[in-house]
Amino acid sequence: MNFIDTNYEYELPPGRIAQEPPPRRDSSRLLILERATGTVTHCVFEDLEDYLHAGDCLVLNNTSVIKARIMGRAPSGRETELFLVRPLDGPRWEVMAKPSKKVKTGDVFTLGERGESIKVVGELGEGRKVIDFGKLNPWEVMEERGKVPLPPYIKREPEAIDSSRYQTVYAELPGAVAAPTAGLHFTEEFLEGIERKGTQRAMVCLHVGPGTFQPIRGERVEDHRQEKEYYLVDEGTAAALNRTGEGGGRKVAVGTTVVRVLETVRGAPFTAEKGWTEIFIHPPYKFRNVDVLLTNFHLPRSTTLLLTASFAGRELLGEAYRQAVEEGYRFYSYGDAMLIT
Repeated sequence: MNFIDTNYEYELPPGRIAQEPPPRRDSSRLLILERATGTVTHCVFEDLEDYLHAGDCLVLNNTSVIKARIMGRAPSGRETELFLVRPLDGPRWEVMAKPSKKVKTGDVFTLGERGESIKVVGELGEGRKVIDFGKLNPWEVMEERGKVPLPPYIKREPEAIDSSRYQTVYAELPGAVAAPTAGLHFTEEFLEGIERKGTQRAMVCLHVGPGTFQPIRGERVEDHRQEKEYYLVDEGTAAALNRTGEGGGRKVAVGTTVVRVLETVRGAPFTAEKGWTEIFIHPPYKFRNVDVLLTNFHLPRSTTLLLTASFAGRELLGEAYRQAVEEGYRFYSYGDAMLIT
């Protein structure tokens, strides 16, 4: 049987799930998967430079992870985690409450010792609530009281190092509740080095939402609905992508979030665009705007695994994952990387 079965399940020893970032961003390992030949090569991340060519365009997601986890105290004294998902209008935000069943419209939660409070003013279903910050600045509350929203498979509380390492070095636009993890390996020195050799750098934005961690639960993957996420392609990026296509270079997507943006927009020619995407990429899918994919290793039965299988082919991807497990690669957010050419 193929390592990744027809239900997109596979077995991973728990010790393979990275719980801490590597000592240096670019000290991760890198698996190269060549689709044309099926060849798998084991490298280190610094070797990526050898696989990028003059004229290529490295497309990065410049979203910035917000400190989305805040704790509130109900009048009963109960502590409740409020996970901020996205801003709505004015001082109102969509949140996931934990435990959600005990949180009702009208509940007021106190933040910290100064008596500042926020109020639940609506229900959105599926455990989602609307909270009103009133005169408080939500961004200041997050910065002062919030915690880095590490994914659930990292079995520890956030530490000081996560504030910088669960964030790319080029993060710019705040709004994500999960990191675009393929970008965590880059240093500014590495990016400057490949630019000197002729590889362009371009930015898109996709504010990664909590849906990235939701597994596909139904029997038919086609029935899964991807949660909407905000995206942005500016004029400079559109121009860089058009130059790449005209010059015969490759569009190298850094992460599945970048793929989702590039496959949402029309392309050929690219234009500045923004909006909300719910695109769910799963086999079979014909890619229009991505030539090479750099990505981390993904959870079984996740939308990100299905996207990667669409790009690489399930059997080839299964062989790459089998070798990655055998060779001791680290998996998921703080884990190692794979380049699919």
